[in-house]
Amino acid sequence: MLKTTILRTRKPRLKEPILIEGLPGVGHVGKLVAEHLVEELGAKKIMEIYSPHFPPQVIVEDDGTTRLVRNEVYAYKSKGKNDLLMLVGDHQSTSNEGHYELCSVFLDIAEEFKVKRIYALGGYGVGQLVDTDTVLGAANNIKLVKELKEYGVEFRANEPGGGIVGASGLLLGLGALRGIDAACLMGVTSGYLVDPKSAQAVLKVLSKILEIEVDMQALADRASEMEKIVAKLREMEEGKTPVTSDEDLRYIG
Repeated sequence: MLKTTILRTRKPRLKEPILIEGLPGVGHVGKLVAEHLVEELGAKKIMEIYSPHFPPQVIVEDDGTTRLVRNEVYAYKSKGKNDLLMLVGDHQSTSNEGHYELCSVFLDIAEEFKVKRIYALGGYGVGQLVDTDTVLGAANNIKLVKELKEYGVEFRANEPGGGIVGASGLLLGLGALRGIDAACLMGVTSGYLVDPKSAQAVLKVLSKILEIEVDMQALADRASEMEKIVAKLREMEEGKTPVTSDEDLRYIG
């Protein structure tokens, strides 16, 4: 494979669709939210995206078969004003050039379906265990900033300090060049654990923005499991709980 390839499984007619990006990133926050939406809404897969910019590997399925790593696009036909396109996947690009190429592909898809707005989802890593429902935002125009503040999204000067790396950042920057409104919603997270609680916070805000109802029980259950692990980690940090070989604090997202 020498170039990014799109395999289409169907081509639906969509009504003023909004694109939701939830690729792997900090705390897997965006990935958890987007995949939860796909599952709960019963969205239909319409595309598979393969690229030499993804890691050189295959995914081993539960039945022992393998497949190439990929990104996928799902479509959901809503009863409301806007249908949804959801971008999920196994990996982001492994190179700078790949990020730009793939985001251009994603924006080509958005333009094909006449998308006027994009919400990129991710986590904002603070490097320590946190207990907060804070959702930070960034947008490619001031009108969208003002709109999102009404939903409780926080905008802080010079944060994230290092900017937004990867697809979630480039969709805002490259989207602006194409006249597409785009915002990034970031759940505050430690940055070194899969964080379903942070994903839950982002999903609550996103659901209000999109005016949709989504069952969050699966995320809540995962968040509850993670809270137990975080509590053990805190005890270990404070020296209250000795680490033994029998304890397993791993978490598979």
